[in-house]
Amino acid sequence: MVNGTSALFADSGAKGWPLSRIATPSLDDDGSYDSDSKVPLSEYIPSIVHRWQQSNSILSLAASDRYIFAGTGGNEIQVFDTETYQQVGTLTGHGGSVLCLYVSTRKSLLFSGGSDSILKVWDTDSLQELYTIYSVFDIGDIFAVLYSEMLETVFFGSQNASIQWCNMTTIDRHTSLDKSGLPSNRFSKFFNSSGPGGKSSPVPKETMLAVPKTLIELPYHNVVPYAHFGYVYCMQIYQPPVHTPLGVAEEYILSGGGDGNVNLWAMRNGTLVCLRKLSNSTSVLCMTVMDTFLYCGLTDGVINIWDLDAFQLIKSVHAHKEDVLSIASFGNCVFSGSAGYVRKWSRDLSLGSRWECHKGLILSTITVERDKRRVLITGGNDDSIALWDITDSFPNCRPDLSFANDQLLASLATFVSFRTVSGSEEYLADCRRCATFLKSLLKKFGAASHLIVTDNNRNPIVYGRFSAKASDKTDTTVLFYGHYDVIDASGSGKWETEPHSLSGMNGYLYGRGVSDNKGPVLAAVFAAAELFQEGKLRTNVVFLIEGEEECGSIGFQASVSAKKDLIGNDIDWILLSNSYWLDDEVPCLNYGLRGVIHLTVEVSSDRPDLHSGVDGGIDREPLMDLTKLLAKLTDDAGKVLVPGFYEPVRPIAEAEERLYEQIGENSSIGLSKELLMAKWRLPSLTVHAINVSGPPNQTIIPHKATATISLRIVPDQDTDAVSATIQQFLVSQFAAFKSRNHLSIKINRQADAWLGDPENAAFKTLASAVKEAWGVYPLYIREGGTIPAVRFLEKEFDAPAAQLPCGQASDHAHLDNERLRVVNLYKAKNIWRRAFDELPNRAKLTNGLRRG
Repeated sequence: MVNGTSALFADSGAKGWPLSRIATPSLDDDGSYDSDSKVPLSEYIPSIVHRWQQSNSILSLAASDRYIFAGTGGNEIQVFDTETYQQVGTLTGHGGSVLCLYVSTRKSLLFSGGSDSILKVWDTDSLQELYTIYSVFDIGDIFAVLYSEMLETVFFGSQNASIQWCNMTTIDRHTSLDKSGLPSNRFSKFFNSSGPGGKSSPVPKETMLAVPKTLIELPYHNVVPYAHFGYVYCMQIYQPPVHTPLGVAEEYILSGGGDGNVNLWAMRNGTLVCLRKLSNSTSVLCMTVMDTFLYCGLTDGVINIWDLDAFQLIKSVHAHKEDVLSIASFGNCVFSGSAGYVRKWSRDLSLGSRWECHKGLILSTITVERDKRRVLITGGNDDSIALWDITDSFPNCRPDLSFANDQLLASLATFVSFRTVSGSEEYLADCRRCATFLKSLLKKFGAASHLIVTDNNRNPIVYGRFSAKASDKTDTTVLFYGHYDVIDASGSGKWETEPHSLSGMNGYLYGRGVSDNKGPVLAAVFAAAELFQEGKLRTNVVFLIEGEEECGSIGFQASVSAKKDLIGNDIDWILLSNSYWLDDEVPCLNYGLRGVIHLTVEVSSDRPDLHSGVDGGIDREPLMDLTKLLAKLTDDAGKVLVPGFYEPVRPIAEAEERLYEQIGENSSIGLSKELLMAKWRLPSLTVHAINVSGPPNQTIIPHKATATISLRIVPDQDTDAVSATIQQFLVSQFAAFKSRNHLSIKINRQADAWLGDPENAAFKTLASAVKEAWGVYPLYIREGGTIPAVRFLEKEFDAPAAQLPCGQASDHAHLDNERLRVVNLYKAKNIWRRAFDELPNRAKLTNGLRRG
């Protein structure tokens, strides 16, 4: 018997793929290429769509319309959603590695085989196990499985060189409740005999469902005992065209084995009959069929092409330096996987391109068509699965995906690529290019769009307007506010990805600004664009996307007021999506933000910096005065002592208290009502930093000391009044020192608090849309942070605001490895679609009450 597969599934030691490699796959060679083709290599490398990192080697792959299935060395089948890339489940039941997977042509059944000698059948929709099938023979590992829809029969090839089958239409005749015949309850002299030292391998234990009629014992006659003189590594269905010698309405079975043969089988009178043997030089590890051509991946890196019409070997190519472990085809392209690299070939095995996919062996490769896009999926013993967009390999395939989720991700990747750090001359050009990109995107989707210039050469505001065009359109107008600027990501060195190159991993998108606020902005843009292009947009949707939010929205208010005629005086609702859930599980709606006052307090003397050994103790020191002054701001318990600071704070109403209680009832949040109230609805004062003049050594008396302070204020506190009061308080306290030093106070910027009405039509519409999207009603929350534009827009346009948090608490906004879950992005888009559609009817009622 030919050598087995222990080498094929050995762990390479590569545990994981650095996320930074996702965006820049290598074009390095993996060994010599001995093809006689003189066609130069193209530089084509497909874009990686997503990568999933697991804890075990990926040994097998299959896909339905809805899911990707990955068989692992950890005895499990991991399940991923093809739309959101979220891992949605884990199928357990095998007692050993899952070596092969197959999804039926109609996508309704999943078949899995493993090293536990068990074949399982699963429902691809419910993800429930239907049957556990086992042989009466000791077959060892199951390496290959396939299902013929025409024959309604599943076939599988095994370590003991046999091929067996089970007709699914007669499967109930062989059901049993007796588990004594399961492989784990039997002893095989060959597979379970003692090795060196008298030890034997543990027998894998399969898991059985407690459901009657799921255990199937195959009849003795459903087997070809020596289908090959070696392990049966791979199997394929072949349905020949009618012009070939085999051209009848029948499906044939191709099997490849460790003996180097590919055997062609047909079912005759209830048994498999071998019609042809195609001899290769070494073991056949994998194969794929394209029309009448069979491509065989062999050990030693060879790919053979066989003509199944003439049963003739027509070409042999030394394709890889190492064994060809996986192969797949789509259209006129063949993709082969070996040690780390995938190579793309033409029909005649002319090499087109190659790229590094995994840090280890590529053990499984499949191709899938999804939404008219061609996708290559690879799995390796670096414990990862990678999904590649190979659509560009097919020039005639140009799907119209203007508003599909794939295009949303592509646009977001471009959006994130701009280094839109506000407040820095270094990134000014990138900020302007980003604004132009967003304006062009809005125009492409049918909106009227312009750039609104701000004062002092600040980043422009992107204005866009989708006008209602549905047959039942209304005169209601919604204004969506967001921002395209971000916090600087350079300097920390702790990013696992390139911050400005969007990367997908384990259901999340990573990149600076992906959650704050570029992803949520595009979700709203695509929602409005879809409705507009479908002719279903019933309301006018205006976008104001600024580029200075992270710097306090400098210039925003003046510019918006100056362009109010362009923006419109008939705004009914203001919507935004610039915050996060309380945890990672429960969706939220945000109805309140604290305001802020940023100020600088400086104490200085007329003298220069002095030496403490020469002038210490002669006069009052500025730093001593400043620290003493700062101490006057709060008492020992931290209560702010500025006169009247807490007086305007309204007591909590019964309705709002119930909202806090609902949060407390959610056990996943774990935050007390008192803590949340302190963070959200009570004002606070913070001293952020103290800086001094002079060199940083311990002998200097600085002539100047400066403190940066902020006050977070709440609704009913007047921003201007609080600002004036704290300045008066500081001046009066400093005067009492009778110091010759000088006090100066500068208000750097300030913004009002915002408090929405959770009972208005906007919040009710959003709550209903959230329930539809997520299956639960949202929690109503406030936040302790500030978005300067919100209250200004409310007052400027006499319209109430509502906020839909898009991201999760773990999104790391402003931090390293900022991320956004793909499913959150998609669901945010769906929620905005419904809001843009339903707000008009509700808004008319509210507007009538407000304007009447």
